[in-house]
Amino acid sequence: MEKTDIKYKSYVQILKEELVPAMGCTEPIAIAYASAKAREVLGSLPERVVVYASANIIKNVKSVVVPNTNSLKGIEAAAAAGIIAGNSEKRLEVLSTVTEKEKTIIKAYLEKNLIKVNLANNQFIFYIEVNVYYKDSYAVVRIANHHTNIVYIEKDKKVLFEKEAEVLKEGLTDKKLLNVEDIIDFANTVAIEDVSEVIRRQIEYNSKISEEGLKNSYGANIGKVLLSNNDNNVKTRAKAKAAAGSDARMSGCELPVVIVSGSGNQGMTASLPVIEYAKELQVSEEKLYRALVLSNLITIHQKTGIGRLSAYCGAVSAGCGSGAAIAYLHGGGYKEIAHTIVNALAIVSGIICDGAKASCAAKIAAAVDAGILGYNMYQSGQEFYGGDGIVTKGVEETIANIGRLAKDGMGQTDKEIINIMIGEKK
Repeated sequence: MEKTDIKYKSYVQILKEELVPAMGCTEPIAIAYASAKAREVLGSLPERVVVYASANIIKNVKSVVVPNTNSLKGIEAAAAAGIIAGNSEKRLEVLSTVTEKEKTIIKAYLEKNLIKVNLANNQFIFYIEVNVYYKDSYAVVRIANHHTNIVYIEKDKKVLFEKEAEVLKEGLTDKKLLNVEDIIDFANTVAIEDVSEVIRRQIEYNSKISEEGLKNSYGANIGKVLLSNNDNNVKTRAKAKAAAGSDARMSGCELPVVIVSGSGNQGMTASLPVIEYAKELQVSEEKLYRALVLSNLITIHQKTGIGRLSAYCGAVSAGCGSGAAIAYLHGGGYKEIAHTIVNALAIVSGIICDGAKASCAAKIAAAVDAGILGYNMYQSGQEFYGGDGIVTKGVEETIANIGRLAKDGMGQTDKEIINIMIGEKK
């Protein structure tokens, strides 16, 4: 692929937009970001706060620890942290500079019960609105479609900022240009200097939090369980490294990660198994970078048809991405990679997303296992064929089927998951 090609420029830009640092699970961090911005606009510590959030935001924030809060959970905690100690200029690292004193203040502010949370009544799957009040003054900040996409700011009946927020549109580089064949071409030909900054940061950040997850106790310690109950082979290590990063992150570890498709879990799943296989195979740094470009873009390509949030577990897409990159590290081309993706999707596309929490680490391990098994199947001359369930002839057609399943077919599933999580009875 030539540098002058529109796809080349778009693929580079997609990587720069998607592979960004975040500290903590991205949905509570997005709430903290909106809350920090709202307080800045208000100019005073709010006496009252009202948060409106879409159902999927509520689902993803309910059970995950907000970083730098001494293990507080939930939307109220995320909003309080953003209001008291957030720095909106740091975007998805909005809570990275919280002091010990501020952690105490956050808890005290939260205990005053000044924050009310409501379900947003609109069509947006990804929506956050924070309203803050002090005496006769108020401010409103709205985010739609992705984590840092502020679409509206108002203070005291004056609109300070507004941009169009269409349902299902992100306002980012068009990802419909992505396809498996071109992604492989791009991974093979991209000038490393065009992607080195984002890929180097992904390796550094995600490796560090994975090491932390294996060193200390977090969540259900899935990474440690894998290493203690299996042979210490590369397949086990690949799963364990990705799971350990999630163990730490879902339990409030304050180390940042580089996300993919708006998700730290997906960012770790798409990168850490690939890094582990690159070490095992002793490939060059350049080959590792190209493999990570492939894994990230394959993950993003699958997620394009699914959307940022759904009832479909995003780790599945990233596990397929890492499986494809592992095939690439072994010298695989389009045929090997396409079969790996289809095989993996046939295995684990039934995993649901029921919010961010400790069990995400185990789902990541399963997704990575499927990605690797998908490639192992091809090596052994085995494959799933078109007509086998949701698998159809061709990798792009199968990916499209997954998008249809996740976005259209699992809409009601998503509603039931949320009802179960909030305790609503039939």
